[in-house]
This record gives sequence, C-alpha cells and structure tokens, in this order.
Amino acid sequence: MASITIRNLDDEVKTRLRVRASANGRSMEEEARLILADAVDVETTLGEGLGTAIHELFKPFGGVELELPPREPMREPPHFE
Repeated sequence: MASITIRNLDDEVKTRLRVRASANGRSMEEEARLILADAVDVETTLGEGLGTAIHELFKPFGGVELELPPREPMREPPHFE
C-alpha cells in the first residue's frame, strides 16, 4: 500500500475531519482514505458526456419541447478559383 503526506492542511479542515471521523467511529486516517476513495470513484464514474450529465441534473424539473426548424437542402459549396 502507498502512503502520502498532506502538508499545509488548514487547521479547520483537520478539526472537521477529526469530528467527522469520530462521528463515524473511525480514525482520522481511515476517514481520509474513505473520502479520497469516494472522490476518485465519483470522477471515474462520470464517464457520460457533458450533455448527458446536464440532462440528468435537470431531469427532475421536466422538459421543454423545442420546435425544430425544417431541414433545407444543402447549399452549394464555395468555389475558390
């Protein structure tokens, strides 16, 4: 197993970590390991695209039906002569 050292950790963050660990019946080290593991899992499970993530975020609020304009034939490409 690897280990890391976290320097310049704010005192308030350390205090909140200690309180959280105590409330969960864990050591500060174990609590920090679980927090880091959860944070990494969130990043790797967000494999969907940005559009899908936004859609899922706003899905509970319902949707909007947009009127799509009719398709038109493609225009002629420009001539560079």
